[in-house]
Amino acid sequence: MYVLQVPGGRERATCDLLQKMLGDELVGECFVPLFESMRRVRGEWHREQRRLFPGYVFLTTPDIVRVVQRLRELPFFARVIGGHDERYVPLSAEEVAWLQALTNVETHTVEFSQGVIEGDEVKVVKGPLRGQEAKIRKIDRHKRLAFLEMHMFGRTKVVKVGLEIVSKR
Repeated sequence: MYVLQVPGGRERATCDLLQKMLGDELVGECFVPLFESMRRVRGEWHREQRRLFPGYVFLTTPDIVRVVQRLRELPFFARVIGGHDERYVPLSAEEVAWLQALTNVETHTVEFSQGVIEGDEVKVVKGPLRGQEAKIRKIDRHKRLAFLEMHMFGRTKVVKVGLEIVSKR
């Protein structure tokens, strides 16, 4: 699995263009990971999906060199992350496992989690963050978000995902 950097907001268009230009034999799967969050609109909470990694597209392909050659034909900038000296490095097995553990495999979405605060510790009782409490660095209870620290793209990133704290003890 490889990661492409694209302009923010053009992630879905990039997947569609690559699928159209290269076909199914070169593009196994092209997706944009999402996360569910809650947003307050006119006093009511609504569930919405937002991009987990804005500006990045995930791609599986047997021939990354041909994909890179075709990226130059796109009407906007796109490049493969981790490419040095004509070598393109896929995501490590650990990064892929972390991504697959958190996201729904069919929809590539990190679903909304629920948790409680016991003393000064967060305990997730429902959702994909269950068992991942050690990676939570910060919680915004008002916006219902958790900030996770993870190693991705060769560096440490802070990623937000949906987490509602239902009680505090």
